[in-house]
Amino acid sequence: MDERTRNTDDELAPNLRRTSPDPIVETPSRINSRIWLGVIAILLVLAATYQIVRFQSAPAPGGRNSQGAPQTVGAATVSLGNIRVIVNALGTVTPLATVTVQSQISGYLTEVGYTEGQMVQKGDFLAQIDQRPYQMLKEQYEGQLAHDQGLLAQAQLDLKRYQTLAAQNSIARQQAEDQVFIVQQYEGSVKQDQGLIDAQALNIAYCHIVSPITGRIGLRLVDPGNYVQTTTSTGLAVITQLQPITVIFTLPEDDLPQIMSAQNAGTPLPVDAYDRANLRHLATGKVAAVDSQIDTTTGTVKIRAQFDNADNALFPNQFVNARLLIHTLENAVTVPTSAILRGSPGAYVYVINSDSTVSVRPITTSAVDGNTSAVTSGLSAGERVVIDGTDRLRDGLKVNVTAEQPAAAAGASGSPGAGQPAGNRVGGNGRAQKPEGSKSDGSQPAPSGGR
Repeated sequence: MDERTRNTDDELAPNLRRTSPDPIVETPSRINSRIWLGVIAILLVLAATYQIVRFQSAPAPGGRNSQGAPQTVGAATVSLGNIRVIVNALGTVTPLATVTVQSQISGYLTEVGYTEGQMVQKGDFLAQIDQRPYQMLKEQYEGQLAHDQGLLAQAQLDLKRYQTLAAQNSIARQQAEDQVFIVQQYEGSVKQDQGLIDAQALNIAYCHIVSPITGRIGLRLVDPGNYVQTTTSTGLAVITQLQPITVIFTLPEDDLPQIMSAQNAGTPLPVDAYDRANLRHLATGKVAAVDSQIDTTTGTVKIRAQFDNADNALFPNQFVNARLLIHTLENAVTVPTSAILRGSPGAYVYVINSDSTVSVRPITTSAVDGNTSAVTSGLSAGERVVIDGTDRLRDGLKVNVTAEQPAAAAGASGSPGAGQPAGNRVGGNGRAQKPEGSKSDGSQPAPSGGR
């Protein structure tokens, strides 16, 4: 029994014996990874701390900068001037007359008397169609006319003789009466022959094709030697009148009362045509006609303006920008458009006070002419307004004016500068237009926030 017990303990001893775990050996790669992770964590903490300190030390946008130097701004003086109320529209150059030269008879085209792109006058020779078939028909009808004229003369002589014999009771009266109707029949034949001759003379005239209007002729559509027919839809050539020429553009129906009142008073409304980029001035004309009805689908009305086009600057079907001068506001309070800001209370400007501080002044604007806007309320002539550096201004902030625009330049000029964008030239129906580049996108702080 002891021997069995001993054997059993010996068998169980290996399982009951405690064993210690193997020691963990760190490799150099693990140590390097931990070092780099620690360095990166420290750098991130330092960067976050720097940004927090920088954010707290930086002045808030639009905040008061009373401890620092005055804000540097540019200024302009409010003045009196004339503002032109101009409306912009997209237009198409439309000729007064465009003629497709068609052949009124059929025949072979024997000659072309023009050069492609040539300026032709009314009545100039253009093309010649072979007239020999029509000339021969005319001679045939002339022969028939001579034959019928001879029969008519013989019938008239017989009628005169029969009337004399009938008066003497030498022949039957019926024979004399029948001769009257024979004379009438021959007279009809003669008239018919004359009509056929005149028709062939007209066909011969149609063989000689001339220009119906004065204008520029386009590319040749039919070459000599081709047989042209009256049913051909392409025609021989296209002639377009260039002088004068018109531009058709559309305007909102809200502008129609002012246009009609000016037309009823006999006042010509000038229209300027600019190129597609709205930079180069092409021609100056005037309103010629207003359409008889408003397009109900778009709420617009078509206007036709006529231009002399002496230099052929306007080309048919050309896309142009039309600028219509409705009227002029005289002695209006004018301010540079760059000085006008917009926020929750509406339009406002920063006015420079006598102590070199600025104050917010709400204003009411009307028309815009070039880079100048008309102000109906809120400003008076002689005051100075900030036109540059308004992004960090608030009410009561002290400023330092480094560049000031003179009063003469701040007012509306008599003529717009060349190359100005069209958006800065528009002002119709008292609606102030937002100029390109002005701080009127609504991102400006409300002026009341600086108080």
